[in-house]
Amino acid sequence: MNTTAAAADVGTFKRVFQSLTLQKLIPAVLILVIGYFAVKLLTKIFEKALSRSRLEKSVHAFLRSLFRILLNTIVILMAASSLGFDVTSLIAVLSVASLALSLAIQGALSNLAGGIAVLTTHPFYVGDFVEIGTVSGTVREIGMSYTRLLSADNKEICVPNSEISSTKIVNYTHSGRRRVDLSVNVSYDAEPETVKAALLRAAALPEVQQDPAPFAAVNQYGESAVEYVLRVWVATADYWDVYYAVTERVRACFTEDGIAMSYPHLNVHLSTSETKES
Repeated sequence: MNTTAAAADVGTFKRVFQSLTLQKLIPAVLILVIGYFAVKLLTKIFEKALSRSRLEKSVHAFLRSLFRILLNTIVILMAASSLGFDVTSLIAVLSVASLALSLAIQGALSNLAGGIAVLTTHPFYVGDFVEIGTVSGTVREIGMSYTRLLSADNKEICVPNSEISSTKIVNYTHSGRRRVDLSVNVSYDAEPETVKAALLRAAALPEVQQDPAPFAAVNQYGESAVEYVLRVWVATADYWDVYYAVTERVRACFTEDGIAMSYPHLNVHLSTSETKES
C-alpha cells in the first residue's frame, strides 16, 4: 500500500511539472519575491518586539530563526499551491518528517525545551550563585541546551537544561544577602551569657549587617556538650570571607574568656562500697 501511495505521489508531481506554463510560473515567482521581502519586514518587526521584551538575549536568536522558518514555510506552500501542488499532501509529508526528526533528536529537544523554560521563567541570571541538584556554582552562561556554572574551586560544570527544569534550584544571590550559620560545642562548665557574648564579639566585623542584628543562643543540650548557634547576615559576595573569618575569631575569643570548646567524650564514675565484717 505504501508503494502504491508513493507511486501516486510521484505521478502527481509528474503531472504538475508537465502542466507548468508561464501563466502558472509568473504568479509563483511573484509570491516568492513578495514573500521574501515580507518575511524580512516581518522579521525586523519581530526583532524590535523581542528587544522590548524581558526575554534573555540567548533566546532571541532561537525565536527569530523559528519565526523566519515558519514564515518561509508559509510562502513556499503558497507558491506550491499556485503551481497546482496538493498542499495538503505536502503538509502531511512535512509532518511525518518532523515527527521522525523529533524522535531522532529527542534528548536535544528536551534540553532545548528546558532552555526555553529557564530563559523565560528566570529562576536565575548570569552571575548568580546557585545550587542545582547536587552541584553549585556561579552561572557563567545560559545556553539553549546547557547552562554553564563555575564552581568555587574554578571548575566549569555544564548542566543539561532538561535537568534544570525538573529539579530544585536554590538561588543564593536573588535576595542580595545570605545568613552565616555557625554551630559550636562548649563545655557545660561555661556560663551561657559568657559564651554568647564571646560569639557576638567574634561576629563584630564591618561586613556583618546589623539589621537584623547578629544572634547567638543555646541550640541544644548534648550528651557531653552544649551546642550554641551564631547567626549573622552578610552580602552574598561577602559570605565565604565572613564565614571563615568568624570561624577563626570564635576560637580566639573563647581563649580570651577561658571558654573550653568541647568534643564527644564519656565520663565514667566509679563507686566503691566497704563491706563490714560482723
